[in-house]
Amino acid sequence: MKKSSCYPGKTRDAVPASPPKEDDMKEKLLASAALVLLACAPATAQGLDDVQHKFASVSGIVQDKCMACHSRGYDLPFYAKVPGIRGIIEKDYRDGIRALDLNQELVQRKDRPVGETVLAKMEWVILNDTMPPAKFAVVHWGSRLSDQDKKDILTWVAESRKAHYATDAAPEHANEPIQPIPRRLPVDEAKVALGKALFNDARLSADSTVACATCHAMDKAGTDNGRFSEGIRKQLGDVNAPTTFNAVFNFVQFWDGRAADLQEQAGGPPLNPIEMGSRDWDEIVARLAADAALTAKFRAVYPDGWSGRNITDAIAEYEKTLISPDSRFDRWLRGDKSALTAAEAEGYERFKAYRCASCHVGKSMGGQSYEYLDLKKDYFADRGGKPLGSDKGRFNASGREEDMHRFKVPNLRNVELTHPYLHDGTVTTLDEAVRIMGVYCSGLDVPQKDRALIVGFLRTLTGRHEGRPVQGEAVAR
Repeated sequence: MKKSSCYPGKTRDAVPASPPKEDDMKEKLLASAALVLLACAPATAQGLDDVQHKFASVSGIVQDKCMACHSRGYDLPFYAKVPGIRGIIEKDYRDGIRALDLNQELVQRKDRPVGETVLAKMEWVILNDTMPPAKFAVVHWGSRLSDQDKKDILTWVAESRKAHYATDAAPEHANEPIQPIPRRLPVDEAKVALGKALFNDARLSADSTVACATCHAMDKAGTDNGRFSEGIRKQLGDVNAPTTFNAVFNFVQFWDGRAADLQEQAGGPPLNPIEMGSRDWDEIVARLAADAALTAKFRAVYPDGWSGRNITDAIAEYEKTLISPDSRFDRWLRGDKSALTAAEAEGYERFKAYRCASCHVGKSMGGQSYEYLDLKKDYFADRGGKPLGSDKGRFNASGREEDMHRFKVPNLRNVELTHPYLHDGTVTTLDEAVRIMGVYCSGLDVPQKDRALIVGFLRTLTGRHEGRPVQGEAVAR
């Protein structure tokens, strides 16, 4: 976006005629700065069109009261040069964009419907009346959302979910930020059979000792339950292996989002020198092509024969079948009130109250956005120890400073089986995972009693695969 040319007065907001008591110079300057920021709609005609298209009936509210603090491309007002003021303004702006970055929605995901995470975050702040922040609203009364604004946003959220994300939840749960996993996705069965064989074939690795299934085992809920996975020659990486179950629902793949889809993800580990260590696809093809029976089956599906593109296409098709519907929580969402106990249902309400469902959204309960692990407090300083290369998160793939410590949100389905937790694999209990997320991502201290309720709810997320419960060892209580 280009520099905005907005200035005070070009907004329907106004400083109240009777100023608040806190009317010292700093507060006046901040109020004036807020006027300038709120006057800033997207700076280009295309930007305006994007907002109007993506946010439909609430685009006016979004432009007037959200965009300035939740999108990039604005210059700080001239008063920011006043000693002591620039730092305050910069911090407010930085906090806003880190909490919700609408640039991702309007630029990086321009051609998709508004994301489930954006819907959930906007819904949460409306229901909990936290936007605009109280300190800001004290000096800028016009920034408050009217009752009609709130009603319009909540209606738009519900309509957007129904139009783009609904599966088969019961009517009373149709507007939940989480939806049941569909019981089946359309796939090419012939490709699935090949992909399953290749997923379990160690010949994809340089020394024929490591297969995809080595780190993503079906009897360990698509993980290996280790802090870091062991590749060829017993080498260890520095990031926890995410589950392959329900990865099909992720908007990108890997913690840092470097793969756009399942096929691109499948092409990474075979050529990674620490993981499977093959030099190139020609080397892998040579090993596989020596198997006459497998080659015949492969050519029956892929007439052009062996290639990295065809191999990863088959593996990706198989991974589309790695979904885990029909958890107890799915049954509850579909209307079976007996599927959850009263305590588990209360745990879900606490899960939403502590903002967990603002990021862990959708069918897989995650995988729909990048979020900062140090949003509210410095997780990495508190963790201590030697920094990991993977700590940089999305930055490792994008090279953008704003992506430092930003990670694709992990999905929570089958979470009691996919321990240890976080990208660094340092967390070994669900209770500690909930505590950490509260402190560092939500800015909330979750009491032990509430953590126990949330953990009880999380244990209802274990689903079924091919008619049987997903296999794995449940994390200790």
